[in-house]
Parts: sequence; C-alpha cells; structure tokens
Amino acid sequence: MLIDRRETFQLGVCHYPEHWPRDRWERYAEQMRELGISYARIAEFAWSRMEPTPGVFDWGWLDESISVLQDAGLKVILCTPTATPPAWMVRMHPELLPVDREGRRRDHGGRKHYDHASPVYRFHSRRITEQLARRYGEHPAVVGWQTDNEFGCEGTTRSWGGASAARFPQWLAERYGGDISALNEAWGAVFWSQEYNDFGQIAPPNLVVELPNPSHVLDYSRFASDMVKEFQEEQVEILRRHSPGRWVTHNFMRLFSEFDHYEVVKCLDFATWDSYPTGGVEYSSLTPEEKVRWARTGHPDLVSINHDIYRGLLGDRRGCWVMEQQNGQINWAPHNPLPATGAVALWTAQAYAHGCDVVSYFRDRAATVAQELMHSGLLRHDETLDRGGEEVAALELGGRPNGDVSTPVVLLHDYESLWIHEAQPHCAESTYWDQMMLFYSALRSMGVDVDIRKPEQDLSGYRLVVVPAVQLMSKARAAHLAQVAESAHLVVGPRFAYRTETGRVHEDGQPGPMRGVLGCAFRNMDSMRPGLVCHVGGHEVGLWAESYRLTGGSAVLTFDDGPMAGEAAVVRHRNAWTVGTWSPAIVREVLATALREIGITPMDLPEGIRLSRRGGIDTWMNFNEQPTVRPDGTVMPPVSFEVVTQVDRSSPRG
Repeated sequence: MLIDRRETFQLGVCHYPEHWPRDRWERYAEQMRELGISYARIAEFAWSRMEPTPGVFDWGWLDESISVLQDAGLKVILCTPTATPPAWMVRMHPELLPVDREGRRRDHGGRKHYDHASPVYRFHSRRITEQLARRYGEHPAVVGWQTDNEFGCEGTTRSWGGASAARFPQWLAERYGGDISALNEAWGAVFWSQEYNDFGQIAPPNLVVELPNPSHVLDYSRFASDMVKEFQEEQVEILRRHSPGRWVTHNFMRLFSEFDHYEVVKCLDFATWDSYPTGGVEYSSLTPEEKVRWARTGHPDLVSINHDIYRGLLGDRRGCWVMEQQNGQINWAPHNPLPATGAVALWTAQAYAHGCDVVSYFRDRAATVAQELMHSGLLRHDETLDRGGEEVAALELGGRPNGDVSTPVVLLHDYESLWIHEAQPHCAESTYWDQMMLFYSALRSMGVDVDIRKPEQDLSGYRLVVVPAVQLMSKARAAHLAQVAESAHLVVGPRFAYRTETGRVHEDGQPGPMRGVLGCAFRNMDSMRPGLVCHVGGHEVGLWAESYRLTGGSAVLTFDDGPMAGEAAVVRHRNAWTVGTWSPAIVREVLATALREIGITPMDLPEGIRLSRRGGIDTWMNFNEQPTVRPDGTVMPPVSFEVVTQVDRSSPRG
C-alpha cells in the first residue's frame, strides 16, 4: 500500500546544509517556508561528512540540520549517500570502481564511481544504509527516503570489466539453466563461430572487432539492469525494516535508457524524476532551428513524455514526483541558456497537469564551489532571490487536489526493445526515442492525454493502444496483445515484432506471432540517409520505411515511388493498423482516424500549445515566446499557463 500519498499539490527543494555555514541554516529554512515549500531533500552526496574515516561516524551536523528543518515546519526526505563513495573507501578498495567501454578504470573525483555488481561496494552500501536507517528511520521529521541518486548517471549503469565482468557468466548460467547449448541457440552463436563451451568463456560485449552479437548485447544490458535492481533492493529492505510508515523512492532521469525502470521501480512506493527542460533540448535530436526555438522553454513533449513514463511505471495510477526541477540556468549541457521569463512556473504547472504530486526544485542556494557553481538555485550566490525563485514565490498551484490523469489512450514502451534498437539501429538517425516521440507528439498535438505502460501490464479499459517501437515479441507478449486487440484499437509502428525475445528474427519473419492480428507480413525495409526520401499517399517519408505483404489486411496507403513503389506502407486489419513509415503526417492521420472511431474528436492545437487534464482540472500551456491563440479563441500570453476547473466530465476527452 502506498504510504503518505499527498492529497494536494506541494513543493519541495534540494537542500545542502553541509555546503553552508551553520549560521545560515535557520534563515534558509525560513526562506523555504516563505516560498511555500513543504519538503527538503538532503544528504544524497554527504557520505564523507557522515563517515569521514572508516567506521567513524559524525552525525552531529545531520542531527542539527534535520532539527532546524523540523522547527521550520518542513518535512525531510533523507537520502542514502551511495552515489558518492568517499576517497578513503576507493583507495582501500579500488576493485569497487567501474570500467568504461574502452577498458579504462574510472576513478574517484566525480560521482557514481562504483560498479553495481561489486560485492565490496554492496557491503558498504548496506552498511551506511543500516546506520542511517537505525538513527533516523523513526525521526518524526523524516517522511520518506530517496535511494542513491540518479542510477546510471554519467554512463555508469554498465561497467565493462571488474566486478561486472566476473559476475556476468554466473548471471548467464542462471538465466539459461546452466545449459550452454541453450545460450548458443538463443544468441545464434553459430554465426561467425561465436559458440561457447562454457559460461566462463563469455566476457562483456565490448572491445571486439566489428560489431558484437546483438543478442549478447541484449543480455548484457539485462544483466546490468538486474545489478541496479539488486543494488537498490538491498537498500530498500533495510529502510523498510528500520523506518516503518515512510515511503521510499528514487530520482530517475530524462529519457534514460540503460536499465529497465519497470523492474527497478518495483520495490518503491512511487517514482520521481529530475526535470531539466533546456538540457533536454540540447541533448535531443531536434534540428538546429528547433533547438533555437525551444532553447529557453524546453520542448513541451520532450518534458511531458517523462512525466507520463514515470507516472505509469507501477501501472496503478500512484502518481509521481519531480525530485529535481530546473529553476534557472543549468551547467552541464553544451549550451546553457537562461530560461525565458515564466518558464519555471510553466514547468511546474506542466508537472502538476501530468500527474506529479510534488515538484522539488534544484537547488536552494546556488553552489559557490566545485562542479556545479555555474548552476542556478532559487537563491543566487549572494543569497538574493533569483528569477526562478521569484516565479516560485508567485505560484498559486499549491493546495490543488492531486486527482488522477484518466485517459482511454495508452502508449506502450519497452526498455529491452530500446536496447536491441541501439545495438542495431540500421539508420543512424532512427533512434528508439525519436520513434516514440513521433507517435507521442502526434497524440499530444491533438489534445489527447496519454498513459505510458509496459506491454505486459494490465491494459484493460484502454480503447486505443499505440505501440510505436516494440521490437521484441515473445509468444506470451503476443498472446497478451492479441487479447487486448479484441476490445481495443491497436496502432503499431515500424519494426514492430521484428524479433524474438532473445534478439533473433522470427523464423517466419516480422511480425511473427502477431501476423494474425495485423493481417500483413514484412517485405522490405528502406533505411534512408538525410535528404533521401520517398513518398506515400502524397506525403514525404524520410529515414525509415517498410513495405508489407497482405495476409488478410487491406492496404490503406501504398508507396508512390522508390524501390517499393506500389507496395503497402500502411495496413489495416479489423481494428489494427500497421504504420511502416517515419512520417508525422501519416502517423497523425492514422491516429486521428483511430481516435474518431473510439469517440474522441481530435483537436488541432497550434505548435507550442498543449492541453492536459487531471481530475476536474484542465491546464492550458503556451511554450511559445509570443502570444498564441488556442482553439477556443483565447489568446495566451508568452510562456504561460491557465488552470481551468471543469464541472462536466461527461463528454469524451480529446
């Protein structure tokens, strides 16, 4: 049962008492309350202060800082400090360090410098967690826990040597029941004489000549994900044992790919994530012109898809939090523009509208030392209120009811399909996330709220199931989706069901066990470099296209030209559509038809305008830096939002 679900929307902040003189602590706590903040997250990077030398603990500063926050009426989120093992530990146990893809050991001096599979580090992780949980587990100010910090940050999910290399053969033996021939069959290891006689012969799939076997890569990705899961579960068991009645969460990252979040989140009460919209633009595959357009506001859909992913990880409408919300300039992207006036307030409203119960800002006062000293806080270096702090002070969102986001439309997302796509993209520009965004943005541009789920989760109640990029298709997954398609409309994207669960292609080709549902079979794929295009139904198609042979379905659109001219590009079979093209226009056209058939009238929102619904509250958002007219005729000011309370919810949403 979820503990301490917030009934109304609240705010938090990331606070670092160890960074500041003791005589400033009370004033900072008072300022938090003045800004309407309820939660303070602390201590995620403070191991060297908690345990300055091996086995010698200093709790006085943490006792006092928690007391100061409590006296100010703030609730404390306490973190395990395992994202930053201290220098004394690293020098005593260098074997706990991770190894990069090039075989180089990564050293102390940053953060996340550990291998999740290391038994030595696992021991110390449990040890510090036990010390914290025993001391603060029932402290009245401590209402919840965050494990570690941003699992996998800086590319640290997968260590390519050391403890992980030693553990991987054991993991494989367990997965394949000790039968090396089963592994050889699953991987198709006969190819290029890759067959093994013993699990001990298998190393991580890096530093090989040519490309590694994609099934090998897939299993190593699964292994590394399981190590993160095990690492966290050890902490969570200790926290639950010593801290009854408190919730436990973790702060995940934007569109992060390196582990299966659906598995890692299972032991938690809800998910949180860290939202940095301007950094998301910088690291996206938007065009240079688009990056300029959204540089100061963030791209609306690149932010909201994360809210929807993390809200749906546990599949039962538990809500989510933003544990770190950008509130000014960041420091870690190639370019770090100052956000537009109103952006911090807009991002907060967007989080609320997509189902977040709490938004916590990073950070309270801007750091004056080390790697993040060019990163904004609510307070500037000189302790004056920064631009983002002024917007937080003026917010009127606190106290609004945390209702559910309810929609008949679900988009399916699968990390294992993401890993196999990365292993063999076949087109450098055709990323998994871009294919997801192709379908997600089409739905959001039509004013449709979207749930995001794993294919195996309960999909009953949804009337439109959209599957942009699920490549891996086991017989069990196919049976589940076939059953879903009996009562819901189904729209699938390119490369759907291309492979078995081990990464091989189905012996009867794509879509394997889904052929009866889709009424078509794969013919050819066309991987096009930028500038090379073909046409389908008068629409230009670039990057990726597939043609199909009909096996009961009907061709909705065919290729106008190119090597697949005359062949089916979009197929319909009963209430299922197969879309084989990377074309925003075609995807939107198919989804609009499916929406109308389930009783939703698609809207035509202007670019940069978005509408989200939560409970009885509608939130209109303008991400443009100029006034924009929305479909109901209302002119929205630049970078703004409007919250509208609705009484009648009887009409279909769309």
